[in-house]
Amino acid sequence: MSARVLVVDDILINVKLLEAKLSAEYFDVVTALNGLDALAICERGEADIVLLDVMMPGMNGFEVCQRLKSGPNTAHIPVVMVTALDQPSDRLKGLDAGADDFLTKPLDDTALFARVRSLVRLKSVTDELRNRALASRRLGIADPLAAAASETGLNGRILLIEDRPASQERLSTALSAFHVVDVEADPHQALIKAAEGEYEAVLVSLDLQDHDGLRLCSQLRSLERTRDVPVLMLGEADDRARILRGLEIGAHDFLVRPVDRNELLARVRTQVRRKRFTERLRDSVQSSMEMAVMDQLTGLHNRRYLDTRTAVLFDESVLRARSLALLVLDVDRFKTVNDTWGHDAGDEVLREFADRVRACTRGIDLVARMGGEEVVVVLPDTTLEAAHAVAERIRERVEAEPFSIHRNARAISVTVSIGVASRRAGDASPAEMAKRADDALYRAKESGRNRVIVASAA
Repeated sequence: MSARVLVVDDILINVKLLEAKLSAEYFDVVTALNGLDALAICERGEADIVLLDVMMPGMNGFEVCQRLKSGPNTAHIPVVMVTALDQPSDRLKGLDAGADDFLTKPLDDTALFARVRSLVRLKSVTDELRNRALASRRLGIADPLAAAASETGLNGRILLIEDRPASQERLSTALSAFHVVDVEADPHQALIKAAEGEYEAVLVSLDLQDHDGLRLCSQLRSLERTRDVPVLMLGEADDRARILRGLEIGAHDFLVRPVDRNELLARVRTQVRRKRFTERLRDSVQSSMEMAVMDQLTGLHNRRYLDTRTAVLFDESVLRARSLALLVLDVDRFKTVNDTWGHDAGDEVLREFADRVRACTRGIDLVARMGGEEVVVVLPDTTLEAAHAVAERIRERVEAEPFSIHRNARAISVTVSIGVASRRAGDASPAEMAKRADDALYRAKESGRNRVIVASAA
């Protein structure tokens, strides 16, 4: 797996040594001799992962890491702190600064490469989401990266899979101070619970009795409902080979027994934060997609989606020799509503109008706002007679009850005129069908409004 690795160290010989090792493993290597240069490289998007020395003059590694993890444009970049410091307090300080891992010199090359590959793989999951989320700024959505970077990683929902009672008690007590923790000793039940529980992190003991903990990790990473949940392995110090294997198959992190309470909390918090970061980006992408095809006032599809989807439905109707109908709806005297009661009242009427139309249609029907007070409904597999019945149902539903305006302070009567048409054998495009429905709507307006007119089927 190729990736751009930024090596940051103020000692040139250390930089050159790591550069040579990583290049031999087919990584692209970028280097920096101080924290400011490292920050600039990351801001320009020139690094997929950072190997960061702690002891540097001016700005130490802890500060560099903290700044990277708090910046909207760099929070997603994995940081591995590399140092000669080996005290638990130093490790905790690095993890609290937001580091994804903390490796002690002299480095074990196999462990280093496994960690780099694992973190790069995880980062690749978020990169496409980030790019799409950035595009959502143009649609007026609040900056998704800033919101994601501000996540604390606290109050997570955690599943602990452990069958040692003493370890269960110790780990769950520590985690419960900051998270909601469920404990499960049975691996089979744990897998079911993980799939149903919407957890933000799962801790798996590799030493489960009569069960392979690595296989459980693999299952969690492969099941659709759990593949996005961070998995942390709990292993013994002499179980290095299995831990590295776990990273290769997709586990996100690991802890070595005896587990330090503070390190446990820091690593779980990091994983919860990363999951929420990814979810925020995914939500932003979903919102931007919806904004591209939805009308924000009514929640109906917009004109762009209507044109595209109607063409697809029309082609399918021709190919399968199935019926297709179209309704054009227009709120009667809508300008009078705006002029008399104000545009806010007009918006309230349009929202309620959209809700009533939706209530009279099926899930497979396409309901879209053309603009202003005009709505189009496309009805697949629907004859002209059935479409007329749908239109009458909508007309009656609109007329039946007054529309509330001014936040329920007033109620006004509203009616709708509707034109109906269906696909003819000679139609070359949906535009011809839409034109007939539009002409029928015009006749409904001319005939006194609050009525349905059906275009001739011939």
